[in-house]
Amino acid sequence: MRVLAITSHADTLNSVRPEAELFIGLANAGVEMSVMTESDSPYADNMRAAGIEILDYDITKKLARRSVRALRQCFKAKRFDIVYAFNNKAICNAAFAAIGLPLVLLTYRGQTGNISRSDPGAYLTHLHPRVDGIICVAKAVEVQLAKEVGSRKTLHTVYKGHDLSWYQDAPTTRSSIGLNDDQFVIGCVANNRPRKGVRYLLQACATLKDIPTLHLLLIGSDMDERTLGQQVAQLGMTARVSLLGRREDATALIQCCDVAVLPAIRREGLPKSVIEAMVYAVAPVVTDTVGYAELVEVGNSGLVVPPADASALASALRRLHDDPEARASFAAAARERIHREFNVHQTVAGTLAVFQSHLQK
Repeated sequence: MRVLAITSHADTLNSVRPEAELFIGLANAGVEMSVMTESDSPYADNMRAAGIEILDYDITKKLARRSVRALRQCFKAKRFDIVYAFNNKAICNAAFAAIGLPLVLLTYRGQTGNISRSDPGAYLTHLHPRVDGIICVAKAVEVQLAKEVGSRKTLHTVYKGHDLSWYQDAPTTRSSIGLNDDQFVIGCVANNRPRKGVRYLLQACATLKDIPTLHLLLIGSDMDERTLGQQVAQLGMTARVSLLGRREDATALIQCCDVAVLPAIRREGLPKSVIEAMVYAVAPVVTDTVGYAELVEVGNSGLVVPPADASALASALRRLHDDPEARASFAAAARERIHREFNVHQTVAGTLAVFQSHLQK
């Protein structure tokens, strides 16, 4: 089986690792893997060591005649059985390049929303007639897509897998960020966009002022004084909130928290920040927003609350503050859940099964 994955690995090592390890796992399972990505990818050497061919080609536009022509020449020369495209630029150019060629074209979808049969732009990517199937990161993503694609595409859910051994970052000491061990520390790692629901987390924490030890760490792009300082001040929470902004040590920071929260209100898949918190045994609180509820088992490995509901979020945080034994139990179960249900070996097996199912048609 000859497979080409088209992706971009220009991000950090930790960001690209689950995807790259999927490719390595497929190669170890006997798939003849090629990966089209940046030659200086932080995981390129690891992939080459596993026998994966790295094709250095940068697709810079969503649709470009030059890219379509180059991809088509590559598809014909290499005679791939399957092409697996991971982002919109890859999907769009690959779909046009694959017209008339005897290969299976699969795409990856990592979140809900922004795909509609009434949107002409969607027919350039996942709804393109040449796309044979879509691999979804969560069942909720598959359910949402099914409403748009009907029976025209084959949909599959394969969770993106991880391995506990990948996560060896030492925790930040609380004293290094001005906190002490007696405080009840809540962490949120996210890029501050409206759909992340950070305002509801701030409102929830503002109603918990009777908990004198409560402190909130906000970590990520636009989680800073410039963007959120005024809102924090208006809620009277300046002394209770640390606006840390984008940090390379986010996983070290989340480990010094008692609870990890991601209060998104829409359009999510399986958020990496929640997975990382669970791996490091930090009790999660998430909203009932698509893939989140698949990641966290309610009352076992964490708590799930309705989206855009500051009151429900506050109640969940109070429960975890008041019951340290339950918090510790959730934390341990969260780590075990990633190990048991979201590991890379299952992702490799599930992806391989999808490939084989399409080739047998």
